[in-house]
Amino acid sequence: MPATKAANTISNDKNTYLGDRASSRNKVNILDRVLPHNIDAEEGLIASCILDSGQEVVSWCMESHITAESFYKPVHQIIYQAIVDLFNTGSGVDEIILCDHLQNKKQLDEIGGYSTVTRISNRIETTAHAKYWLEIVREKYMTRRLISTSTGIIDKCYHSEDSLDHLLESVEQEIFQISQDRVSDFAQQIEKPIDSAVNIVNSMLQRKGELTGVPSGFTDLDRMTFGFHRQEMIVLAARPSMGKTSLAMNIAEFAVLNNRSNAQPIPTLVFSLEMSSEQLALRLLCCRSRVNMQRLKEGFIPKQGGGKALAKAAKELKGAPLWIDDSGHLTILELRAKARRLKSKVDIGLIVIDYLQLISGTDNRTGREQQISEISRGIKAMAKELNVPIIVLSQLNRESEREKRAPRLSDLRESGSIEQDADVVLLLAKRGEKDEGSQSSYDSSTRDLIIAKQRNGPVGDVTLTFITEYTRFENYTQHKTD
Repeated sequence: MPATKAANTISNDKNTYLGDRASSRNKVNILDRVLPHNIDAEEGLIASCILDSGQEVVSWCMESHITAESFYKPVHQIIYQAIVDLFNTGSGVDEIILCDHLQNKKQLDEIGGYSTVTRISNRIETTAHAKYWLEIVREKYMTRRLISTSTGIIDKCYHSEDSLDHLLESVEQEIFQISQDRVSDFAQQIEKPIDSAVNIVNSMLQRKGELTGVPSGFTDLDRMTFGFHRQEMIVLAARPSMGKTSLAMNIAEFAVLNNRSNAQPIPTLVFSLEMSSEQLALRLLCCRSRVNMQRLKEGFIPKQGGGKALAKAAKELKGAPLWIDDSGHLTILELRAKARRLKSKVDIGLIVIDYLQLISGTDNRTGREQQISEISRGIKAMAKELNVPIIVLSQLNRESEREKRAPRLSDLRESGSIEQDADVVLLLAKRGEKDEGSQSSYDSSTRDLIIAKQRNGPVGDVTLTFITEYTRFENYTQHKTD
């Protein structure tokens, strides 16, 4: 029996070895393949640059991020770089000027002499197909980049000493960069922007002000911020039990169930590091239906339409474009990776993070202040990368409570980099605590939302009504009128 077992083991090892060798041969064959390219398209594009005297066609190439590396053949790389050099100096481009420039750089013989330049330039008679050739060259270059990046990823997987999180973040960034580079932004004539501006002016006149960003649902706040704009990091900070989670979820609710006429819902992603998705769903359900959660826990429901209100709210929320991730102990790298994946599938328009101090640092050997600085920079970078506004909740230290005053920017907990990275800082405070050392009582049904920082707008205070039994914020003036 032992002999049979040993024989089977040897046989399995042999099969594994042969399988590994076959797999290695396949990898070598893949890597030994000729990379995608199109020599005719490359020569056609270079000939167009020469025939056009290096004006419009070269401008198209530069706008499309075509560089010397975009060409497969080394000779074409040298010639194209020479054309770009001449274009940057303001010189025209023709066969004689180009050859003279290459001669001065001692590269003319390297490309094969005058005959090579003449042969390429005589390949076409018109630049009519220049854009078509440009797209072919660009597509083949992007494909080669993808192959090169994929090969590099394999090598990193074998030899990288970084943690798995850092490795995955690096890989996703490289792939995402290729995806971004394939989209070119071209300058546009002023006519279209002016038309858009006129439409905005007309909307402002008709609707008394058109928001340019994601609306919060609170009139006074939107009047000062004009909504939350793309690539902005909005910090909403408060002491515990002040209602910052409720306020953030009220904003998210308004975004996904947009109450403005003729407005589309804004897909929203919520990272809840403190509460479970079920807890958030229950809070949203009671808040939306205006049913007292505490009474509901005790088994009571309002007789006048309570059940219908809950059913209606559940139906609305089930169809809302709202995603909740309640994973605990997320690092900023994991958080960015999750947001990036969802963004690739859905056009996310708003991200909410609850809350910043619960995000784990990537290196536990560093101090917490350095970790918070890294997290803050990562959130700001994520806002720019994904082109969305990000509302991130944050804790305040105890100084404002000790001194019985309104909170300040300096009260942001654990790191001053939050204050620096943020585009907008909103501080939620009890109403009535305005003056330092004030002993005045406050109204529990109201909150002051202090706009302590706004990079592109005014600062000031906004008063909100807080309905405790529904954990819901509403416009102060509207509630007062009611």
